[in-house]
Amino acid sequence: MKQKGPVPVLSGGGTVSPEKKRRIPWASMALMASAFLMGQKRAEAQVADRVPPAVETMPGAGVVGQPRRVTAEQNRSRKRHQGDWGAFNWGNGEFAGFGPVGVYGAAPWAEDWSSKKDPKNYTDFLDPLKAIRLNESGSIWLSLSGESRIRNWYESNPQLGTAGRRHSGRFTVRNLFGADLHLGQHWRIFGQLNNGEAAGWNYYGYNATWRRRLGGQQLFVGYERKLLGAKTGVMVGRQQFLDAPSWLVYMRETSNVPLSWNGVRGYAMWNRVRLDLYDFVATQVTRDTIMGGGFDDGTRLYGGNIGIALPPFSIGREQVHSFLDLFWMGFHYGGKSAAVALYKGSQAGTQTRQNGGFRWYGSAPSFEYELGGVYQGGRFHPGSSSTASRPVSAWAVRGVLGWRHSSSFLHPFLGVQAEAYSGGDNRRSGGTIGTFSAPFSPRNGTFDLTRTITRANIISAGPVVSIAPRPFMNIRIRVPYLWRQSMNDGVYGSSSPFSFLSGAKLRQAGRAVGLQPQGQVQFQLQQHVNWQIDGGAILLTHRMRRAGGQNGTYMLSTITLRF
Repeated sequence: MKQKGPVPVLSGGGTVSPEKKRRIPWASMALMASAFLMGQKRAEAQVADRVPPAVETMPGAGVVGQPRRVTAEQNRSRKRHQGDWGAFNWGNGEFAGFGPVGVYGAAPWAEDWSSKKDPKNYTDFLDPLKAIRLNESGSIWLSLSGESRIRNWYESNPQLGTAGRRHSGRFTVRNLFGADLHLGQHWRIFGQLNNGEAAGWNYYGYNATWRRRLGGQQLFVGYERKLLGAKTGVMVGRQQFLDAPSWLVYMRETSNVPLSWNGVRGYAMWNRVRLDLYDFVATQVTRDTIMGGGFDDGTRLYGGNIGIALPPFSIGREQVHSFLDLFWMGFHYGGKSAAVALYKGSQAGTQTRQNGGFRWYGSAPSFEYELGGVYQGGRFHPGSSSTASRPVSAWAVRGVLGWRHSSSFLHPFLGVQAEAYSGGDNRRSGGTIGTFSAPFSPRNGTFDLTRTITRANIISAGPVVSIAPRPFMNIRIRVPYLWRQSMNDGVYGSSSPFSFLSGAKLRQAGRAVGLQPQGQVQFQLQQHVNWQIDGGAILLTHRMRRAGGQNGTYMLSTITLRF
């Protein structure tokens, strides 16, 4: 929001008269009062028009901890662009299986801009780009989308001191440009290009997911129609996949190149029940090849999902709306993330894991909750043919419960988040592997934004506090304490366990890992501009530091431009 007001100007001699000095504070106070009143008018207008809070322009995954609760009236606002998903439009629309959607969505093709074919529905100067008629009737039309993200990143001791850098600074830029061509009522073609650049000082870990000249991020053909009373569709080609718990599979949000898959997905959505089936291979990411290097046949994701909008029930005088997802999901992968930690060193190979689990989430006027769990079975196949394969038996549970007071000025959410991911026994070179694995870029913002510590052999619990003092502002604080689930397994980084915690140090370091305070301030400066500041620290216990780990702090500043 642009603000106008008088600006003090020095005279040619570089001095200001006493009279002018006395006027400057009054001018500043007038500016502050004007900004406050304009903000009040904007907030009142949003309430009157039932417009969602600006900070929900592009909501994050996870139904609990959203900046402010979005009402059913706001969901129907012409400023939100969810599809027609029946009961699954509740909240941020994530229950429909296409990722969260506000004004914009995590997946651009999940947004519905069809109303913008009529200029009478324009609410923004870029709306003409969102529904370009290509024939007179408007049955063939094109929707353009774009995102540019600029991020400054500072870390005092990256990766618990193991990155070999101190006071590391990284600067990254990514650009996404998409085009969604609608060919009549049933057919569509969606394509998206990506490029990323990365620089800085004392930086580390850059690969093709950070530095990419130009790549084909997505390209698929979709067909959708009513069948047996359900909105039924199929998507064939390269695409984002977000129909899973975001703490298990998400979109690779830290680096510049989001995660995409190649294959087929089919879905059917009734008013309160939906089905989803999919079979994918991963996309190879290379720096210079426009289609990203083709298919990574050694990395697969496949499975199915049943989603149910449960009938509302009451607790006391409060009505609870809730949703239940039951899923089965298969992983096959290799590389560093598939290596199995041993007492000293690791063993390379490939893994196949079958995940069976659920997520149950809901909200009432004064509380919200999310509960999920998964069991992993499967096998580890060593790289050496002379070594026998090993079975896998691992698990994870996660829960968030909190109180929200939507009608107050600060719209506070006060809650507790707890999660546990199983560990194994590195003293054994054979037998069952018990370490949980989530290799496909789960959402970091709800756990560890820096990806320093990942979801394996870890228990995390602590308070979550969020306030939204203005419609365009959100403040979030999380202070988890960390423990190892198994004393005979290490602490895991983004792709492998930390080498300092092996051998005899596995038990000498103790169970407690340390404290990980995190804070975030987000400003939705206007519909197209978001500024987010994240900061935090990893404060290891004395025994962890004696084993070889180091404390660290970090700070990120991210500006995102979207249309």
